[in-house]
Amino acid sequence: MERLQKVIAHSGVASRRHAEQLILDGKVKVNGKIVRELGTKVGPNDDVEVNEVPLVKEVPVYFLHYKERGVISAVSDDKGRKTVTDYFPEVEERIYPIGRLDYDTSGLLLLTNDGEFANLLMHPRNEVEKVYVAKIKGILFRENVRKLERGIKLEDGMTAPAKMKVLSADKKKNTTIVEITIHEGKNRQVRRMFEAVGHPVIKLKRERYASLDLSGLQPGDSRELTPHEVKQLRTLAQSPGKK
Repeated sequence: MERLQKVIAHSGVASRRHAEQLILDGKVKVNGKIVRELGTKVGPNDDVEVNEVPLVKEVPVYFLHYKERGVISAVSDDKGRKTVTDYFPEVEERIYPIGRLDYDTSGLLLLTNDGEFANLLMHPRNEVEKVYVAKIKGILFRENVRKLERGIKLEDGMTAPAKMKVLSADKKKNTTIVEITIHEGKNRQVRRMFEAVGHPVIKLKRERYASLDLSGLQPGDSRELTPHEVKQLRTLAQSPGKK
């Protein structure tokens, strides 16, 4: 289920703000009835009309993108910086990223126009795993590995337990390369977790998302997910006790 104004905006009929005004003005119908509540949510089987014109429902599309550093995980940017959707000039559907990778982080990012699918993957209770490789300052010793594995207290709450694997350490350069697996999506979470134990991140890349990886892709490349991959992701997120 998605908010009505968001559905209208994604259809291309109006901006989010204009869509809200159309709802308040009584110009939007859901299943034949005028709706004036901005909090109204609709699903894929609901019929929405704006000014008596039915919204055209887009065919759902799903993409895997290898995000480069220095790119915004958004549909647009008020500072004019490059966004991930700039890499899809031929795609007519109004796609948007599922979650985000921050400006300085590279790696695997999913994009879609399927809001239900996006919400399913992003909800923390569904525990969809994301695997990152980080290059951090300092040598990461077992004590701090354990802290990260148990969960770190951040200003917006405790993180869930993480899976950790130290890949290498360079004593001369005083750096460590480590793999970390999480299933949450707090803002800049991985970076903040390492900072909390005194190891700022130098470089960060998301290597895997559930069963998906970046095989065959270069930075900036994309590919469509296969129907089987989409089905796998849905099943994974909807299956209790799957871990």
